[in-house]
Amino acid sequence: MNHAPLRKALFAAALVAGLGTVPFAQVYAQDSAAASSKGDNQTVAGKVDDTWITTKVKSEFAASKGVKATDISVSTSDGVVTLTGTVATAKEKSHAEKIAKGIKGVKSVDASSLTVSSSAAK
Repeated sequence: MNHAPLRKALFAAALVAGLGTVPFAQVYAQDSAAASSKGDNQTVAGKVDDTWITTKVKSEFAASKGVKATDISVSTSDGVVTLTGTVATAKEKSHAEKIAKGIKGVKSVDASSLTVSSSAAK
């Protein structure tokens, strides 16, 4: 009786099971290192919240007629949204700030790096 196909199947299953734990081990090691690190006190949940806020602000910009979303970069850190880029008018800048401030979880909005283009400013 030839058991080679069975051995191959068992070996493949063991290999997949063994290698499948590697990503979990890496995540555990990163989480452990982050937890023991004194310099970075932001939790994974906090990072997820910041990512969600950034995504929500960008999608609101895209859905808004008064803001040209492609010209504004959005980043979030600890609930503080930073807007950078160039807008056509002061009204557009103000509207972008208002939209960002209206997103749940936003603590404040820094639009100091969001400039009004000189060709449109009057």
